[in-house]
Amino acid sequence: MKSLENLSQRLTVQYNGKPCYDIVFSDNFTLLSKELRKFHIQNKKLCIVTETNVAPLYAEEVYRLLRPECKEIIIHQFPAGEINKNLDTVNDIYQTLITHKFDRNDMLLALGGGVTGDITGFAAASYLRGIDFIQIPTTLLSQVDSSIGGKTGVDYKSYKNMVGAFYMPRLVYMNLSTLKTLGDREYLSGMGEIIKHGLIRDQEYFYWLKEKKENILAREYNTLKEMIYVSCNIKKAVVENDPKEQNERALLNFGHTIGHAVEKLKDFRLLHGEAVAIGMIAASYLSYMKGYLSFADYKDIIHMNELFCLPTSTTDISPEEVVETTLNDKKMDSGIIKFILLRNIGSAVIDRTLDRETICKAIETIVKE
Repeated sequence: MKSLENLSQRLTVQYNGKPCYDIVFSDNFTLLSKELRKFHIQNKKLCIVTETNVAPLYAEEVYRLLRPECKEIIIHQFPAGEINKNLDTVNDIYQTLITHKFDRNDMLLALGGGVTGDITGFAAASYLRGIDFIQIPTTLLSQVDSSIGGKTGVDYKSYKNMVGAFYMPRLVYMNLSTLKTLGDREYLSGMGEIIKHGLIRDQEYFYWLKEKKENILAREYNTLKEMIYVSCNIKKAVVENDPKEQNERALLNFGHTIGHAVEKLKDFRLLHGEAVAIGMIAASYLSYMKGYLSFADYKDIIHMNELFCLPTSTTDISPEEVVETTLNDKKMDSGIIKFILLRNIGSAVIDRTLDRETICKAIETIVKE
């Protein structure tokens, strides 16, 4: 890991070997105007897409900042929550864009968490066969995960992210001070994805998180900046190597296969990072059963989740339900489900050899009576 003194204020993500977009780190929105001028916004209409929890906090500030810089700017607001991550919400965005005569020269701004980024990105990818958009993530989870890599999409009849597209933003602008307004549960949900990054790619980072636990829980700015920078760098490296998830990028799904099943069966009452945390425990147990992880490492992963107040099990659903839902996951490949397992802490592998009985045994460790 780099020391904080060596951290840049930006990372550049490449696509097919060429610079594609920057990730900018800041503690306010002041530099947003300067960054967007690079896209000649004086000739563009901008639409800020945001949701009802974030809009009262930041939408007006971003609107006032950008209003003198562009041709026209509007705010489109939708109801907060995963339940609204659907095609109806996207249709409402289309209607707003059509009503205000947005064309291919114009731009969408996704201001909010992962749901907002996914919906806005998909609307941008599909409206007029593609218009520009930028990500302005305001949650820890969206800053370290969903805003990077160009995955966009919506849920379809409670099947998570079943409709979507790979579509790259023009910019990811992170105002890290927005993390101060997150509730504790929402903030700690982001740690699910952060712990995942250490588990799949960087053992040193995993143990650094444990060492810095108190600073992370206190949201100490320099520690947060270092943590977010390192996590973004890990995700950047993976998506650059495999932008369309043909191989290595699948490693980012560690904990997600079972986690998505749990998330759905719990009617999205769990936050995404919480469901991923539970899924990581099951996947770690599978790794232990395969002889990859030691039992001590498996217990250490459980302990890490507990340090950051993340759940390690759930109730009110049955292991059989989780198995059935898991086998309907979009990660099925020619009838075989791809699981991401750990060879050790800091190294992940794709496994296509797990049978139903083995998967069920792992699920029984995270579903309690």
